[in-house]
Amino acid sequence: MTQKEQRNFIRYDALHLLDYIVLDENGDAGEYSMGRTMDVSIDGIKLETSSRLKAGTRLLITVGLEDDLVDLEGRTTHASPHDGRFISGVGFIKISKNGRRVFAKYVEAFRRRKAELEKQEPL
Repeated sequence: MTQKEQRNFIRYDALHLLDYIVLDENGDAGEYSMGRTMDVSIDGIKLETSSRLKAGTRLLITVGLEDDLVDLEGRTTHASPHDGRFISGVGFIKISKNGRRVFAKYVEAFRRRKAELEKQEPL
């Protein structure tokens, strides 16, 4: 049985280091740590971390894409263990217009890369 896609935007393979700050229910900064993106779309990322993030956790994230640093706020949608680390889906809550522009370029670059890789795969 095929699993139904639940995202609004297609995600493409990516891998970039980022840093994040966990926000508490009052919006105050808590734990600071680093992670990496496993994939990215215009409205969210899949994030790999060394510590578990509960679903619904608010994060302030800074991610470097090419020569740009993008600051955004996101909320985890799910989290699960994977090979000694944790994978979380993060939907964007706040991102600047410039941040959206940078992410749009990034997603497009990975769309092209994916298409190229699919052409290279043997039948």
